[in-house]
Amino acid sequence: MDNTHIRYTARRGDIRALFGSVDSRRSTLFYAVALGLAALLGSAMATSAAAQTAAPTGAKAVQISSEIQVERTDANGKAELVAPSDVTVVPGDKLLFTLTYRNAGSTPAGNFVAVNPVHKAVRFTGVDEDWAAVSVDGGKTWGKLSALTVDDGAGGTRPAQGGDVTHIQWKFAQAIPAGKSGKLRFRGVVK
Repeated sequence: MDNTHIRYTARRGDIRALFGSVDSRRSTLFYAVALGLAALLGSAMATSAAAQTAAPTGAKAVQISSEIQVERTDANGKAELVAPSDVTVVPGDKLLFTLTYRNAGSTPAGNFVAVNPVHKAVRFTGVDEDWAAVSVDGGKTWGKLSALTVDDGAGGTRPAQGGDVTHIQWKFAQAIPAGKSGKLRFRGVVK
């Protein structure tokens, strides 16, 4: 099995490019949120926010790109999605993360698995695909959020919550046909 991991580290210049200049009038909290979102959005600039784990059956030809959008309400009270670079991102903002995949190869991509980490500045609220799994322990174990538990800090456990999610995993049951593309989505809230 071949493992490919794409990583990206946010730099100050990336934050300015994505969110505008960060000056003394902006709060430290905004800067921390911007840094977290820049790291996530920066992953899209580096081709993928998802780490791909795939068997050598054409899966290396699957390309993944990502996009983050912030949900805002327009003057008419209608929800709209905007780029983080177009608004000031603050705690409580709802986020939509979209991973777009495409099999650019000439053969089906079998045994494909996409894994996306959830940044510490974001509280996971849900995933669009009911077949996705989540992890609350850094990707060691996977399952539905309702079936997972975490340490309660007092020697016991408690049911896992959205804020405990560290990773999301999509294991494709069927091979991705050559030329086929699609989208994977999850949602979160800025802490």
